[in-house]
Amino acid sequence: MNAISFALILTGVLLNAAAQLLLKAGTNAVGHFEFQLENAIPVGLKLAFQPFIMGGMTCYAISLVVWIMALSRVPVSVAYPMLSIGYVVNAAVAHYWFGEALTAQKMLGIGFIVLGVYIVGRS
Repeated sequence: MNAISFALILTGVLLNAAAQLLLKAGTNAVGHFEFQLENAIPVGLKLAFQPFIMGGMTCYAISLVVWIMALSRVPVSVAYPMLSIGYVVNAAVAHYWFGEALTAQKMLGIGFIVLGVYIVGRS
């Protein structure tokens, strides 16, 4: 895998991770809600115009374009496992931004993910 291909994959993964984190920040700002017919429009409007949600959707749209570019250069059997890097990024950022627990068990799992991505990337 050359540097451009790796950069595209990494950019796509980071944009996807950013999208998840922004969506979480948006739902935190909106608060807990139930999907029911009577609140579909008010909740839908709150979500549609929440800046973090809009940012997350924008990151998803850009990541889709970047990912398609990456897939045009790299076999999907190599590119797809690289999405696991997003788990590592999200766990670390969620710990700092949202105070989510980063337990020893999660850290061990993250270590396995990093090792697996390394092995796949080297193949």
